[in-house]
Amino acid sequence: MPAGELEAGLLANRFNTLFYDEERNAVVVLDRRRYPFETHYVVCRTLDDVAHAIKAMIVQGGPPLAYVAGLGLALVAHQERTRPASAQLRALREAAERLRSLRPTADDVHHILRHAVERAEAALEQGAPAHAQILAYVNGEIERGNSVAEACGRHAATLLADGDSLLTHCYPGAALNYTLFYARRAGKQVKVIACETRPYLQGARLTASQAVEIGVPVTVITDAMAAFTMGRGMVTKYITAADRIALDGSIANKVGTLEHAIAARHYDIPFYVLGYDGPDPETPSGAEIPIEMRDPAEVLRCGAEPTAVAGVDALYPAFDVTPPELITAIVTERGVFRPNHMRTYWDDHNSPNTL
Repeated sequence: MPAGELEAGLLANRFNTLFYDEERNAVVVLDRRRYPFETHYVVCRTLDDVAHAIKAMIVQGGPPLAYVAGLGLALVAHQERTRPASAQLRALREAAERLRSLRPTADDVHHILRHAVERAEAALEQGAPAHAQILAYVNGEIERGNSVAEACGRHAATLLADGDSLLTHCYPGAALNYTLFYARRAGKQVKVIACETRPYLQGARLTASQAVEIGVPVTVITDAMAAFTMGRGMVTKYITAADRIALDGSIANKVGTLEHAIAARHYDIPFYVLGYDGPDPETPSGAEIPIEMRDPAEVLRCGAEPTAVAGVDALYPAFDVTPPELITAIVTERGVFRPNHMRTYWDDHNSPNTL
């Protein structure tokens, strides 16, 4: 467990929110749609259940959805364990392809599923159970991901000054928790202005609740108020995460990130991206990042309440791409980097990007 995990909020440690229950042979996931008002866990006993958890936003965020997908693959391996090795491997590959297709923008899920299948194949070739190998790999990646988030947040905290007011969009994940935690531990008084982030309100629910848990003052605004707060001098730094970082330094993040970045540049406000373990080596530029188009009906309601009359059209691109020239720096587990250094960053640290 990372140092300071309890003080850094519930979501800082991913094992608090997702895990494999070996007694029930099920994937257990905190329902982020209902948190923090309810701490409700969904028990996934089949591949269909896991796919639903990913697609229906029960699990949210690049690393968490990748971990759940990987644990889902372990579940499939357990259920297929009595079949011939060739049939097991075929089922695992089919399951991986299905899970991979559900959320195309974030790159983490692609890497973790590929490596999980490779480990399963190696195990089956040796007559060993694929389930155990997949589960050990994914749990190791969750542990590593926790350490990456903490290191990223520790580096990001050095960029903050006493009295800073941070604009956030969506929930930048565990690294934001550690950014706030280490800033406070250094004696820096900071506060957060959280865009609510329609339509799932991750900013209002997740970012705001984690700031409260850590003891950082937080103000929630609608997504349309960001430029206003910047223009009034209420924001000193803008911070988000990224669901994918291209080698040219472009980032994909929750839709709305780009427009806030444009406003931040206009008002000369630094924009820092919590980049966790860096770029995706398979994505040369922002132009190659696929944008997930979700059901337009999701933007025609807030929770269960409709926000428009029947018969209107809607559009819901879940992400947008911010070019490197609008980003001040990308913070990773290894430090703080200019966005145009991402290709060099990868070449200099040529290691698997698997969360």
